[in-house]
Amino acid sequence: MEQIIDKITRMQQAEITEYKIYMKLADRIDDKENAKILRSIAEDELKHYNFWNERTNTNIKAQKWKVYYYYFISIIFGITFGIKLMEKGEEQAQEKYKEIVYQIEGAEKILDEEDDHEKKLLNMLQEDRLNYIGSIVLGLNDALVELTGSLAGWSFALRNTRLIALTGLIMGIAASLSMAASEYLSKKTAQEHHYALTSSLYTGGAYIITVILLILPYLLLESYLLALIFTISLAILIILIFNFYISVAKDLNFRERFFEMAGISIGVAVLSFIIGILVRTFLGIDI
Repeated sequence: MEQIIDKITRMQQAEITEYKIYMKLADRIDDKENAKILRSIAEDELKHYNFWNERTNTNIKAQKWKVYYYYFISIIFGITFGIKLMEKGEEQAQEKYKEIVYQIEGAEKILDEEDDHEKKLLNMLQEDRLNYIGSIVLGLNDALVELTGSLAGWSFALRNTRLIALTGLIMGIAASLSMAASEYLSKKTAQEHHYALTSSLYTGGAYIITVILLILPYLLLESYLLALIFTISLAILIILIFNFYISVAKDLNFRERFFEMAGISIGVAVLSFIIGILVRTFLGIDI
C-alpha cells in the first residue's frame, strides 16, 4: 500500500508542477489564443491534481526547479518544443505508474480523457518559428551538404587551413545570399508574399550560421586533416541537435531523419575528399 501511495503522490506532484508551468507560460506570452489554450490545459492539470489529492489527502508543492527549467526552455526554443519535451518526459514517467491506475476507481477514465484533450490542445498551438521550419531545413541542409563536401575536397587539394577557411567563407557567404534570394523568389512565385521576406531571412540565416560553425576548426587548427575531422563531427552534432528539435516540436521520427541527413552529408564529404585527391594527383598542383 505504501508503494501505491508513493506513486500517487509522485503523479500528484507532476500534475501541480505542470499546472504551474502552463500558467506561467500563459501569463508570459502575448498571443491571446495560445494563452487561452495553455490556461485550458492548466485547468485540466489542476483538475487532475485535485483528483489525486482526494485519494492522498496530502497537499503537494510543485517542483520549482522543473517549473523554471521548462519555462526557460520554452522561452528560448519555443513554447511548442518546451511543452512537448515536458509531455514526453511525463509520458515516460507515467508508464511506471500504469499498474496502479486500474486499482483506483475513476483514474483510468480521467487519465485517458485528459491525455486526449491535452494532445488536441497542443496541436492547436501556433508558433511563427515552426511555420518557417521548411526554410530553416533548406538553408541548414544545403549548407551542411555543400560546405562539408567542399571543405573535404579542398582539404586535400589545398592542404592549408587558412586558405581552406578563406575559400569556405567566401563561398559560404555568396551561397547564403543566393539561397536567401532563391527562397524569396520561390515564395513570391507561390503567391506567399506574406512569408517571402521572413522565409528568405530564415534560409540565409541558417545557412550562414552553419557556414561559420563548419569553418571554425580551420581557423583554430593547423592540421587540415584534424580540422576536417572536427568539421564533420560538428556537422553531425548540428544534424543531431536540429533533428531532435524537429522530432519533438513536429512529432516526427528522429532516427529516420537523423540517419538520412547525416548519411547524405558524410557521403558527399567522402566523395568530395576523393575528388580532391584525384584532382591534386592528376593535375599535379601543389600549394
